[in-house]
This record gives sequence, structure tokens and C-alpha cells, in this order.
Amino acid sequence: MLKRWMWVITLMAMSALQVARAELELVITGGVDTARPIAVIPFQWEGAGQLPVDVASVVATDLRRSGVFNPLNDITKMPQTPYDSASFDFSAWTSRGYDAVLTGKIRKEADKYVIEYMLIDTLRGAQTEGDAKGLVDGQLVPTNDHVLLHTRASVTERQLRSQAHRISDVVFETLTGIRGAFMTRLAYVVVDDTAQYPYQLRVSDYDGYNERIVLQSFEPLMSPAWSPDGVTLAYVSFENQRSQIFLYNVRTGHREMVASFPRHNGSPQFSPDGSRLSIVLSKSGSLQVYVLDLATRNLTQVTRGRSNNTEAIWHPDGNSLFFTSDRGGKPQIYQVNLTSGQIERVTWEGQQNLGPQISPDGRYLVMVNKSGSGYNIAKQELATGAVQILTETVLDESPSLAPNGTMVIYSSAYGNTNVLSLVSIDGRFKARLPRTSGGRVRAPAWSPFL
Repeated sequence: MLKRWMWVITLMAMSALQVARAELELVITGGVDTARPIAVIPFQWEGAGQLPVDVASVVATDLRRSGVFNPLNDITKMPQTPYDSASFDFSAWTSRGYDAVLTGKIRKEADKYVIEYMLIDTLRGAQTEGDAKGLVDGQLVPTNDHVLLHTRASVTERQLRSQAHRISDVVFETLTGIRGAFMTRLAYVVVDDTAQYPYQLRVSDYDGYNERIVLQSFEPLMSPAWSPDGVTLAYVSFENQRSQIFLYNVRTGHREMVASFPRHNGSPQFSPDGSRLSIVLSKSGSLQVYVLDLATRNLTQVTRGRSNNTEAIWHPDGNSLFFTSDRGGKPQIYQVNLTSGQIERVTWEGQQNLGPQISPDGRYLVMVNKSGSGYNIAKQELATGAVQILTETVLDESPSLAPNGTMVIYSSAYGNTNVLSLVSIDGRFKARLPRTSGGRVRAPAWSPFL
């Protein structure tokens, strides 16, 4: 078990900036049929040639990946393709179960692409169709209450894809009240035994596009963790034939070693304000949790004793840490108050619980739960202790939550390799991202909002 934890907590680097060739390809494995049906009409391209990026398709894919929506994006299955609010046949959409429709137009002006899009509430439109309730210049005119969004943006060709993610964020928040997390990034480790440098730390957009190798090495790299501002990655490296903790600036490429104590250095996690780093050291014998002040380099020991204590993560309020410990015999998750030092066991259900993550609102703990069926991703409500098993595969590890708390990405055994997988926080939607540029993919870390 200690060796398993060492994988979940430690790894390596050697600076480089290389573009990897493939992107993550979503394979949905469950949950779409129960998601909310909406429609995303292919945006009307008012220009010559082909639009460089199919913006509407990116938006539809984003919304489908959220697990909340099941977007219709096939124009042949749509009752109509309106591009302004006056052209909508609301009953044609509501009769098919679509209560929200996104439509838009794109044209080119000089070197910019102008995107105009609208989000229509078809139920509201059907209810108020023909009503005259607005007063403009003393005249009654039909209301536009059914127009939830009507926005215009001007972007370069390089910005088209990121603008599509921005549209997805706005639509998601408008329809759910929850901030969208499509303009975020992933960091993950790829182990490719056929590569010149077998261990690679890669960063990509949340959907796998714009993937690049930021660090690579002959020796292991482990445990990437984002800073709250999304600029810095903490990680573990064995490049000097021992575990050491580094900070890497993804914008500048600047790298700094912050922990190189005797024996084991691992499991770095930034505090919510970014001023401290929780780390795991074995310089005193067993694995113990420490807090490192990044400004002063002062080190504070948090746990003590003969037991192994590891995988510490911060509560969103910054006042306590959750961590994995074998103090009860087998690994379970505990919480320690950083002011009083009081420790309380949190998980009880299952043979083992490890690799904790906490939702941004502090309501749920997400972890790896071991039972007779294997290692699965599970969610525990902290207020009640209720546990829900989210995945059904044999060996899942390293869960990481989206910054809005709606999705979990994790490493999963699939075939003879490891791939990234997604599961919604309610367990309904499941997907696999198998084509990750070769190699075994492990230790994913979802970035904060960018």
C-alpha cells in the first residue's frame, strides 16, 4: 500500500515546451439520456470558404461533457434553423422537448471574426407569443422575455476556439446558475516507455486541445497541483535520483525547487490563498504532513506518530486539511484543524478510502473507495456522511474536481493502459478520454477558473 501511495504522491521534470500531436477524444459511456435536452443550431457562416473552427460544435460538445445537457447539434434533425428571435417557431421546439435553443451568426471583418449569438427560452416564447406587454415610445410592442442572451464578440482566428468555450460558460451559467468551467486547463502525467523521455508532464485545455509537454524526464514525475491563480504547477520530481518538490510557472517556464529533505518529499497542494503548500515528508521516519510557507520557507509539522499520513488537501476555508492515514489499520481519510491540531476521522464506509479531494463549496469529499469490487471514485457528503459510489470500473485513482464542482476527472485502468475518465458529481454521466498522445495517463489535476 505504501508503494501505491508513493505513486499517488511523488514524480519528476526537465524543462521543455513541446506540442503533443493528439487531443483527448471523448467517448461517452453513460448518462446522456437523462441529461436536459437543448439545441445548438450550427452557427450561420457569412463568409467565403470554410469557417476555421466550428464554434457551435465546440459549444455543443462542451455542454454534453458537462453531464447536465444533451445537446442536439444535427441540423437534419431540427424542425427549423432560425438565426433571429423573430423567426422562431416556438411550438416546433417545445413539442420535441427543447426548452432552450442556442443560435448564432459569424462573419469576418478585416482580420477579426464577429460572433453574434442568442439563447432562446422556447417555453417562455411559446407562452408570450403574440403578447404585447412592452411600452416603447408610447407604443405597445411584443416583449423579448424569451431572449435569455443576445451577445456579440469580435475575436481573431486563434481565439475562435477559446471564444466557443466562453460561450459555453455563459450558456451553462445562464441555464443552471452555476459558473461554467470550460475555459480551464488540465495537467497530467504521461508515462510513455517508447519516448526519449518516458516521463512527461503535459498541460492542455480542459477538452485536451492545445496539449503541450511542459516538462519531461528520464525519471518519474508525479502529483501535479495547480496554484489558485492557475499560473504555477507544483509537482514531484526524481530527476536527481531522489524525490524533490518543484514549482513551475506555466507562462514563463521558470522552475524552482522548494523541498528536498532527506528521504521522501511528495504530495504538494497549494492553500486556497496560494501562500502555503501542504507537503508530505518522511525525514523523521514515517510519512507526515507538513505546511510550507512559500514566502518565508518556514516548515510546520501537522501530523505526528508512527502511522503514515499522506495526500493532504486543503479545506476551502484554509483552516484545516484532509489527509489519508493508516493510523486505524487501513487507509482512511481524516481531518486536522490547523489551529487546535485536533484530528477527526471522516470516512468509515468501505475497506479503504484514500486520495481525498473536496468540492469548492466544502460540501462533498471525493475519494478513491476500495471495496470488494475494486478501487472506485466515491463521493461523501460531509454533513451527513452519506457515501455514493460514482464509478464502476476496477481500478480508478487520482480524482480531481472541476472548479465549479460539477465534474470529476480521474485516471482509470482501461484495457492494458491508463486513461483519463470523467464522471459527473451525481454519478449519472460518464465518459472516457482515451486518445492522449500515447502512453499511460495518470495524476490529472483540473485547474482553477482562468
